[in-house]
Amino acid sequence: MPSESSNSKLESQSNATELPIRSKVPDPEGSQAVNPEDSQKTQGDRSQRKKTPSTLDKAQTGEAKSKAPDSSNTGISRLPDFVAERNELFSELKRKHDAEVLEKSHPVIQVVLDLGFDKNGSPRPEMPVAAKAWESTPGSFLKHVDKEISSDVVVAKIDGKELWDLDRPLEKDCRVSYIPFTSPEGRNVFWHSSAHVLGEAAECHFGCLLSHGPPVEQGFFYDMAIDGGQVVKESDWSPLESKASKFFKEKQTFDRLHVSIPDLKKMFGYSKYKMYYIENLLPPEGSTVYRCGSLVDLCLGPHIQNTSKIKAFQIMKNSSCYFRGDKDDDSLQRIYGVAFPDKKQMSEHKKFLEEAAKRDHRRLGIEQELFFFNDVSPGSTFLLPHGTRIFNALQKLLRSEYQKRGYSEVQSPNMYDSDLWKKSGHWQHYSEDMFVLDVEKKKWALKPMNCPGHCIIFGHRERSYRELPLRMADFGVLHRNEASGALNGMTRVRKFQQDDTHIFCTQDQITGEIEGLFDFLKCIYGLFGFPFRLKLSTRPDKFLGDIKTWDIAESKLKDALNSFTASGGGQWELNEGDGAFYGPKIDITISDALRRDWQCATIQLDFQLPQNFELEYMTAEIAAKSKTTATSEVPSEEGSARPKALAPGRARPVMVHRAIVGSFERFMAILTEHFAGKWPFWISPRQILVIPVMPAVNDYVEEVQSLFKAQKMYVDVDLSGNTMQKKIRTGQLQQSFAKVKAVVGAQEKESRSVNIRNRDDQETQAKGELVPLDEAIGKLKALKKERRLVNAI
Repeated sequence: MPSESSNSKLESQSNATELPIRSKVPDPEGSQAVNPEDSQKTQGDRSQRKKTPSTLDKAQTGEAKSKAPDSSNTGISRLPDFVAERNELFSELKRKHDAEVLEKSHPVIQVVLDLGFDKNGSPRPEMPVAAKAWESTPGSFLKHVDKEISSDVVVAKIDGKELWDLDRPLEKDCRVSYIPFTSPEGRNVFWHSSAHVLGEAAECHFGCLLSHGPPVEQGFFYDMAIDGGQVVKESDWSPLESKASKFFKEKQTFDRLHVSIPDLKKMFGYSKYKMYYIENLLPPEGSTVYRCGSLVDLCLGPHIQNTSKIKAFQIMKNSSCYFRGDKDDDSLQRIYGVAFPDKKQMSEHKKFLEEAAKRDHRRLGIEQELFFFNDVSPGSTFLLPHGTRIFNALQKLLRSEYQKRGYSEVQSPNMYDSDLWKKSGHWQHYSEDMFVLDVEKKKWALKPMNCPGHCIIFGHRERSYRELPLRMADFGVLHRNEASGALNGMTRVRKFQQDDTHIFCTQDQITGEIEGLFDFLKCIYGLFGFPFRLKLSTRPDKFLGDIKTWDIAESKLKDALNSFTASGGGQWELNEGDGAFYGPKIDITISDALRRDWQCATIQLDFQLPQNFELEYMTAEIAAKSKTTATSEVPSEEGSARPKALAPGRARPVMVHRAIVGSFERFMAILTEHFAGKWPFWISPRQILVIPVMPAVNDYVEEVQSLFKAQKMYVDVDLSGNTMQKKIRTGQLQQSFAKVKAVVGAQEKESRSVNIRNRDDQETQAKGELVPLDEAIGKLKALKKERRLVNAI
């Protein structure tokens, strides 16, 4: 059966995506834990599913009419007929569009170039430029910009919101900023454009039907169906790379064109895959397509100016996959690649991949006996004793902070009646991502998130303003019916637990609560050496509630973010228009030891769920004097009648969704790779290894073990017949062994001491320091209690 390779996610990015896939699902906890790969729903997501026909005749499927396809590495003898027909239609429509643009009025518009910050972190002066609508392009202004900026530019951004092709004419007054390859957005655009070149090469080589080709975390891929069920072989890589190299030299431009649905159907009628996207995923007004060389593809863009910007290109692997990640759909071929604007970056990337492979949590998890997976429950982690020790240490850490910070831990049911999910709105948008059961002639579902249950807890009795803020924490088990093709080690699973918390507060308490969460972030991430960045996402075009309430909420979040910056917390970013439909949010991104970004934490304000569940509390106002409600009422998502009006002296709470580590499973995977399996002492599943020099001291070794165990430390002893040198060497080679080795001989037994050898201190490896046993216990006990990142004792 076809399956995806280890890097199995079909990631699509919000600003550089191959297809207009957008999740409608309200997911306040942000998936199991969100990173740049998870921030958008995958193509295999069931929430976007609509079955394609299982069998179609040749005309419907649009099988490639290739002329005598050659099975050798030379590929097909000439392009399929559908390529010429498709491209001819594109050219016809493009000529018509260009003529219409020429006929438009080209008034003078006000354009300001925002050139960002210099090397010292100071803002560069803004640069007004002369421009005309439908004529001037962001790329045309680069001649006015210093080369140190312009040389790395990939794409433009308009008014801080919309990514824009450098050669696409501007249409109105705006601020233009430039995005370099070194930024995540720039890298995604560059890799997306590189995917189009791969698609062009594949179409020329195989005469195949292309599905989609998005950027992913470490490059890009393209899915395709090859005539006759042919599979991609490693011997195909070199010819594909040669074709791509030829296209780079040709400086092929990326030409953008908006096309109506009827014309899109004419253009891509040969492919059932493109037709699926057109019929199920596009808005009624149509969408854009891009031409690059001989390839014309359905695509939102944006793209780089031309293919000459790509200086290094390499195919990394290929695999089989399913169309839309559905095992009941067609089996396709997937080719992964990576590209860079210079060859040095390609060389650095290969070194990075080598190091990442050494740190792969799936490999280390097996070697250190932390966890495993089994087909009896795909996407569900079997945590072994050592893995459970790490899991418990993380929960203990959070519980200790909860006690300090005024959180109350609760437990809620794992399964709810579908009526609850309909009330919350999840049933309408998320039911296909839930595990649904029929029990006693009713629909039930395993919970994929805790927020509706926490609303039930809040609303089960009368609440007073004196109880607010009410901080409710839950480590309950969650289930999400992820597509099988999207499962990926512990970073994408179906069963997981997270540090899920909901804060019910008044509007006046929002700023203080957010500031408290920032301090919480510093505390937790600091323990692991994770730097983090904050990004505020504001009101989207389609939102619930009134603008005044949104403005107040966004203002309070900005106040908290500015306070965080003023206290030395670093600059925050503004991501306008990307908030959830029910409230603004702050996304928190951490960077690991390999400088990879992961989004684990999220902070989201929610005005909708408290209204859906008619949550309220008694205010401090005297009921008889209160004549207005304390919060604005907003229409429900489905446009139904408003909830019952709030009585005088009553108010609706604001709900803050927040997670810091997110999914424990995913956070453990991140930590495993961040530390390369060399755990800090306090969280290590094997903290101490006691090694006897001779059998005569085995009784003292067992006493030492029992004394350390009494202090709740994990202690192993090596009573094997190996020599002492081999025992020490084995402990050094196997990272799963202890952070600290205590060597014990006759001298140590007589003096009731231990010879300490710290794995992270090379000076102690030859012969460690002789430390009295009581002193060693005290030092290691302090090292564990203080949760130090540096393991010096």
